[in-house]
Amino acid sequence: MEYSHSDTDLIKQPIGYWSWAAYKAVIARTRAALAGIGTTQPQWWVLAQVASADNVKTRDEVSRLLRNYLDVGPETMESEIDTIIAQGWITEDAEGRLGLTAEGRAFYDKAAALQDELWAERHAGISDEEYLTTLKVLQRFIHNTGGRAWHH
Repeated sequence: MEYSHSDTDLIKQPIGYWSWAAYKAVIARTRAALAGIGTTQPQWWVLAQVASADNVKTRDEVSRLLRNYLDVGPETMESEIDTIIAQGWITEDAEGRLGLTAEGRAFYDKAAALQDELWAERHAGISDEEYLTTLKVLQRFIHNTGGRAWHH
């Protein structure tokens, strides 16, 4: 890969810009790929939570967990849950428990395969060690600036 600046110049570059640029590029690519198979990123998050849960989760549990991802608010999460129920990918019982339908499992498997492809694309030429170092450095930036971040 050809870098945009020499190491001497790059060391002086602002982390705010480069972390923002990385965020924008990754999110745009992910959302476009998911749209290509007929879903949104928040819908994928819900499907992943329901499909991979060891214990059945309620709508409220899923919504509370995901509404802080990438500044998605509670109204958006509720709407996205309603949409995937209407699509027949998940069900909701009288107590609010969410379950995956057979159609939802098939779509989840398709979306999970796409996510695996996107992961490989993003990580091309990046070792696990480099990735781990990058995440730890970003966590230190967040900590050093008084920010908070959490991902499940």
